Amino acid sequence: MQLYIVRHGIAVDREDPKCPPDPERFLTQEGIEKARQVAKGVAEIGAAPDLLLSSPYLRAIQTAEVFADELDYSKNKIRKSDLLLPGAEPLQLFRELAKDKDLSAVFLFGHAPHLDDVLATSIGSRHHISALKKTGVALIELKRVVPPSGELIWLATPKLLRKIGK
Repeated sequence: MQLYIVRHGIAVDREDPKCPPDPERFLTQEGIEKARQVAKGVAEIGAAPDLLLSSPYLRAIQTAEVFADELDYSKNKIRKSDLLLPGAEPLQLFRELAKDKDLSAVFLFGHAPHLDDVLATSIGSRHHISALKKTGVALIELKRVVPPSGELIWLATPKLLRKIGK
């Protein structure tokens, strides 16, 4: 299984007086545009998702929707999972993914540092090997889903993926 790990785009600042509660923080216009450019770069590489799975927080869902547009994936098919919320146990996420045997390419949309935990767990590391930037993307080739055994294929900054998408 190919596992694309995507951190959400740039969201409204927590310090903004108009900032809603954390689950409702939304992408800024800049965040939407940069996410679109990154998604175009990922599409250019040839990614074809079987599943887009997102944290239920608004900024992650919005990022997943931008990717859905660029990857010809129906927004109605984006699934939400509490297992992508900050603080969730990564091994539970892999158990959930293992239930669907037909998945060959899955995109996960969530938050730092939780996604860095997921990435580390996927390759058998007890320590973070990454600090994903907003709309940063990693590709893991999972040889086994449970317990996870994978290999990091690439880890790309948003800037690099935006250049590829141009």
